[in-house]
Amino acid sequence: MFDDEISDRIVIRKSSSEELHLDQKRVHIRESKNGLMGLSYVAPVFEAIEVERFFEDLLTSEKLTMNIGDTGEFPVSFRGLVDGKGKNFPKNLDHKIILLQGSISPDSIMDVQLMGFSKFKPNYTVSE
Repeated sequence: MFDDEISDRIVIRKSSSEELHLDQKRVHIRESKNGLMGLSYVAPVFEAIEVERFFEDLLTSEKLTMNIGDTGEFPVSFRGLVDGKGKNFPKNLDHKIILLQGSISPDSIMDVQLMGFSKFKPNYTVSE
């Protein structure tokens, strides 16, 4: 169907062109309605240390770009890095949660999804 294969990498890039490559098999992405994304990343300790080093000097709200599977870059803002808890992982694995804010822009398509399609209003009331 597609000429190009979708990559198995998620790439987060700083404005300095420094990149962090994450294996999609180890990432679970959750997004809230307000555009906040949590990238839950479970990986060997040495990879988790690499994630910490990448984000250690970033300020909250610093602009980054994210590319999921080589489908194209989109802008995000850094919101924080949190140690994941709650599951008992082997000692050689670590759990990090990367918080990113997607760009929020009013879009007519989003309005339709939230509000519905129909503007129909009946001119009668249903009695009980």
